[in-house]
Amino acid sequence: MQRVYFDNAATTRLDPAVLEAMLPLMQDNYGNPSSIHGHGRVVRSAIEKARKTVASLLHAAPAEIFFTSGGTEADNTAIMGSIETYGITHAITSPLEHHAVLHTLEYMAKAGAIKLSLVDVDAAGWLDYDHLESLVKANPNSLVSLMHGNNEIGNLLNMNLVGDLCQEYNAVWHSDTVQTMGHYRHDLQTLKADFIVGAAHKFHGPKGVGFLYSRPSDRGAIHPFIHGGAQERNRRGGTENVYGIVGLAKALEIAYAEMDEHRRHIESLKQRMIDQFRAQFNDHNGEQIRFNGLSADLDNSLYTVLSVSLPPSDISDMLLFNLDIAGISASGGSACSSGSEVGSHVLGALPGLDPQRGNIRFSFGKYNTPADVDFAVAKVAEMYMGVLK
Repeated sequence: MQRVYFDNAATTRLDPAVLEAMLPLMQDNYGNPSSIHGHGRVVRSAIEKARKTVASLLHAAPAEIFFTSGGTEADNTAIMGSIETYGITHAITSPLEHHAVLHTLEYMAKAGAIKLSLVDVDAAGWLDYDHLESLVKANPNSLVSLMHGNNEIGNLLNMNLVGDLCQEYNAVWHSDTVQTMGHYRHDLQTLKADFIVGAAHKFHGPKGVGFLYSRPSDRGAIHPFIHGGAQERNRRGGTENVYGIVGLAKALEIAYAEMDEHRRHIESLKQRMIDQFRAQFNDHNGEQIRFNGLSADLDNSLYTVLSVSLPPSDISDMLLFNLDIAGISASGGSACSSGSEVGSHVLGALPGLDPQRGNIRFSFGKYNTPADVDFAVAKVAEMYMGVLK
């Protein structure tokens, strides 16, 4: 049976060139990078080369890059480390953040470590930047945590505006850049973020490895989140995931080298899907197809994400199951919540969203084709034929 994969925001296929770069570290160069003998020094050299590669691509210094087990650990390190180290008592975020951020801040608030404020959003998922400024202005020395690109509805943050606000009011700014890393260029010489993060498996690297960028601060270096060793210059205990780190650097290097080409390809696929869904569903029965957030606006959303809102029908509750049976791998929201009976907190935070509508997140990657798009739209239209209310 034909299968198509449109869940690249959850994870991506490993690039063969990345695997090739990892294999020597998996098979031959097996020393512990903390060991001082020859076997260890070879592996330590591979880690530091990878660190320099990542730093160079982001216009950062190698000493500002710390490798982690993924984006979630990197987010937790930035948030909990800055709150603890800097004595922060107030944090600002939005209801649309990934749970790696939202749940961490809610935990800290419940524990009494901070007061938590949420920035208002409208029905399209636009952040109210005036409200953000009022919150930062009223609470100097806050922690602001806002993601660059939303993993479910694709909305993009105005990074420069937020950076200016945080600098003006002396706020610490952490941005979850997991969905944009490897798909957009980040120049950390001009971006005013204190912390950004990456996860290799979102840009065709291996799972289980990520990184945290930490800008040097007069406040000092944040305390480690994981204790127990002097690895990563005493910033993250535990033996390094060496082949994962090498794979991450290779994947990011490829992503930057091929970014413009891949963006043109993926944007054309996204527009093709938008056009076909509108043609299939809106010709005769009014506007039955909608797109959540700003995901259909190519100028203001991730080019890799399209969140489709389908008409209410008898199959809405089993939509993802039916898609899987039809050979389509997609998502209804964040993959980190798959299997949960609770609906998407992102969609639930958008005022006026009809809970009876079926929602699918299609997320695109460099290996998708126009034929994949045609297949997926045809299958969805076939499912809804004759069952629309």
